[in-house]
Amino acid sequence: MHLLPPAQIHSIHDLVRSLNRELVIGGLALMLLLAVAYMVWEAMHRRRRRLPRARTNLAIDVAALEPSGPPEAGPQLEYYNLPMRLAVIVLAPAGRKGQLPPLEEIHDVLDAIVPGLADVATAHGSVLYYWPAQLSSRGFAHAFFRHATLPGDAGKGTPWCSAAGGFRHQEKPVVAGLIMSADRPNRFGQLVVESDTKWLDVLRVRGAR
Repeated sequence: MHLLPPAQIHSIHDLVRSLNRELVIGGLALMLLLAVAYMVWEAMHRRRRRLPRARTNLAIDVAALEPSGPPEAGPQLEYYNLPMRLAVIVLAPAGRKGQLPPLEEIHDVLDAIVPGLADVATAHGSVLYYWPAQLSSRGFAHAFFRHATLPGDAGKGTPWCSAAGGFRHQEKPVVAGLIMSADRPNRFGQLVVESDTKWLDVLRVRGAR
């Protein structure tokens, strides 16, 4: 059995220590890279997970909702130029065989009503309801107003107002009802949006990404 000279032993020890040091540095660099990648992925997908799960019951107790105006920060929703908080969103497919897109696509659905509405819903903590299929947008509007009764004279003279009508998502007809509240009483009440292009006459979003 031949023993290595001390100089070679020291060289081997130095090589092992160098390799260990490089492995540690490389491992730390990899962990940092993975952490950064996760943070980027999280930032890109965070807003798509914030909206609450859809509720399927029809009755909406508006009196139990907080009658507050819009938050000061974040995207702003204007209803006929008056800033509003988007409290409730109701969505339903139009037609007997219509189906709503999955919740994973909800941001695209809301933005089909008015661009930027998904960011508003996220920032305002809006409650989302899924209703069964509706035969017509006007019939849906009347059902929506009936199940979401606003205080006062159908909301007039209170901070509350609502709008309902149809729109199209990926060429499929969908109906929507929105319940909103301002920071002061208004005269708007309930509004039937007559066509999918009329939403842009009623609503405006500012400051959305």
